[in-house]
Amino acid sequence: MVEVRAYRADDLDALYRICLLTGWSGQDATAYYEDPELVGHIHAGPYGVLRPECALVVEDAEGVGGYIIGAADTPAFDADLEARWWPALRAQYADPVGVRYRDMTPDQRLCRQIHHPQPMPATVTDPYPAHLHIDLLPRFQGQGLGKRLIDQWCALVRGFGARGMHLGVGEANERAVRFYEAYGLTRLDVGPGAIVFATAL
Repeated sequence: MVEVRAYRADDLDALYRICLLTGWSGQDATAYYEDPELVGHIHAGPYGVLRPECALVVEDAEGVGGYIIGAADTPAFDADLEARWWPALRAQYADPVGVRYRDMTPDQRLCRQIHHPQPMPATVTDPYPAHLHIDLLPRFQGQGLGKRLIDQWCALVRGFGARGMHLGVGEANERAVRFYEAYGLTRLDVGPGAIVFATAL
């Protein structure tokens, strides 16, 4: 039996684990990072800690193997990151100043992101203030859970007043791009190097 349920505080380790196992364009990122927690520090942990009310997990007999996490108000979440999440990580991880981006290791690129986050522009967050991340381990893929999770999550954040949502995806994650297009999300033009999908709620 597969259960979709509300996130609990004791699911945080699972968020980190799943984020790493799907953190390389949807594939296992374990071999690419020296610090296995870095990906989760950016893309999973802050949601479990700062926005647990906007998180759902997928669980079966083997344990939690998927999630959908996000925030109903992206600018407010970014402000919380600056106040409550990034400071401790900036003290822990050095900013790779003086290293050209193309010469940075994968770890250094994530450290740069910790020190210099790039907020989504207001042209996206004004009409589509909520945003999400969704990751499923292989045993949960191909069962329609992705659509079920997004449907359920959108209903959840509508309850918090969100009138639209967006998400970003890397160009190399072709499977995810196809899924979001099939789901019916609108692809936005926000400049090179990023694919952003959005929809009104």
